[in-house]
Amino acid sequence: MSSPITSERHDDVLVIISNNPPVNALGAAVRLGLDAGLKEALADDSIKAVVIRCDGRTFFAGADITEFTKPPVEPLLPAVVDMIEASSKPVVAAIHGTALGGGLEVTLGCHYRVAVPSAKLGVPEVKLGLLPGAGGTQRLPRVAGVETAVEMCATGTPISARKALEVGLVDKLAGEDSLAADAIAFAREVVAKGPRPTRALPVKGDPAAIATFAEANAKRFRGFDAPAANIACVEAATRLPFDEGIAFEREQFMKLMFGSQSAAQRHIFFAERQAAKIDDVPADIKLRDIKKVGMIGAGTMGGGISMNFLTAGIPVTIVEMKEDALQRGVGLIRKNYEASAAKGRFTAEQVEGAMGRLTPTLSLDDLADCDLIIEAVYENMDVKKEVFGKLEAKLNQQVKRVLLVED
Repeated sequence: MSSPITSERHDDVLVIISNNPPVNALGAAVRLGLDAGLKEALADDSIKAVVIRCDGRTFFAGADITEFTKPPVEPLLPAVVDMIEASSKPVVAAIHGTALGGGLEVTLGCHYRVAVPSAKLGVPEVKLGLLPGAGGTQRLPRVAGVETAVEMCATGTPISARKALEVGLVDKLAGEDSLAADAIAFAREVVAKGPRPTRALPVKGDPAAIATFAEANAKRFRGFDAPAANIACVEAATRLPFDEGIAFEREQFMKLMFGSQSAAQRHIFFAERQAAKIDDVPADIKLRDIKKVGMIGAGTMGGGISMNFLTAGIPVTIVEMKEDALQRGVGLIRKNYEASAAKGRFTAEQVEGAMGRLTPTLSLDDLADCDLIIEAVYENMDVKKEVFGKLEAKLNQQVKRVLLVED
């Protein structure tokens, strides 16, 4: 099997490239390839700097979740990050898409970071009941400052590349279409400066910001182990030598990893992913083009589902049995759109555009030209059977094939 990691030489710069779709997860093969690529650069005296980047739609977007329940395979991510950081030649991370979790920790092991403006950077492990386990809680406060670090770690919310530049997490913004070239040029610029190991940097910011953040979010985090552990690790970075902070991070990570809360959160994560898949559907099945949707039922459920399609630009024909119910349903859809517009989520033009794609009717006959019909009447099996019976009788007279779905 070929490695997902390749390298390209650009005169005195070696570019290490990951191509591990869909999200360049940091699986064992990727970690091994990074290790080999860096060793290649260090062994060649003519190479003066290294760039790490990813092909595809994103930078490393985290760990390989399929490895969560398997025995660990070396090199482990903390060792890879340490190796990058220990490089005697400057290493530059070239970031696009998202640098999340272990992906962000790889960038923290790099000496410098270049990103496109549209990139997002974050450590979402807390959402799985965990914390960054490859030195993230210790390196992030040294690069981005304690205030940014504690918020990113404890909430799991990513920040934009522009915000990252502002706090020091990114050194330079690259062009959206010239990241590779810009990163190579930047790598040459920092050769004279040499490596900048994150572990050697002092922690930035006022440690008191951590207690302030914890107090402000006490109610939000009450009862959850992971936010408290993330906060404790960032706080440890402000008072412990780096290696001791790493040991504390590892201790806290293992407690969370084998705790009941993280197990439950990871179970939910995998269950939600599995729920999005339909069993026994062939991998090569062709997608159907949905140009118009029919919705039977204008209640809360039917209206909400209709809004999803309308917002996506797909016309919806919505059916009710009585005029008052139909008008009430259409009115609720408009009310919900206008409430969202008041919060800045839509413009007035977008609201009117969505409502213009909605066709209310009292007749099932008006669903004849729909590609997808969704039944969303109230939970009465006799009523549902009656609706599907009427639909079947009408649609059997149509040549066009229609997909019928029950909400």
